[in-house]
Amino acid sequence: MYSNPTPRLFVVDDEPNIAATLVTILRMNGYSARFFTRPTEALAAARHDSPDVLISDVNMPVLTGIELALLMKAQYPDLKILLLSGQMASRDLLEHTLTRGYDFPLLMKPVHPSELLLRLGKLMVMHSLDIVRSRGQGLPG
Repeated sequence: MYSNPTPRLFVVDDEPNIAATLVTILRMNGYSARFFTRPTEALAAARHDSPDVLISDVNMPVLTGIELALLMKAQYPDLKILLLSGQMASRDLLEHTLTRGYDFPLLMKPVHPSELLLRLGKLMVMHSLDIVRSRGQGLPG
């Protein structure tokens, strides 16, 4: 189980309706979520209250979701990231991140709430395992 009773999530999408809808779904399912329509706003907010998970659209002006993910991951190494996109070409953009050692999961829009919550749950389990390993407790074998 995830060690923090209320995981903090940042949702970043330049479409306010999409961002607000995702946050509503997340809050209804027990997450503490905030949304931003500009990646730079999310970066600034993270300086004061770093999130546990970043959910970001890939295609946005100023900074892409991939660029945002890379910047935030550099500042917060334990941050879990889930990217969303309505364009198949986004998969090609992610190839560059693989060469840098990052493998961010990508969900294609429109995403059903159950699929979003399933993938998010998997990220939370991965995060819990990372915490256990970083504390040197290991996993029972």
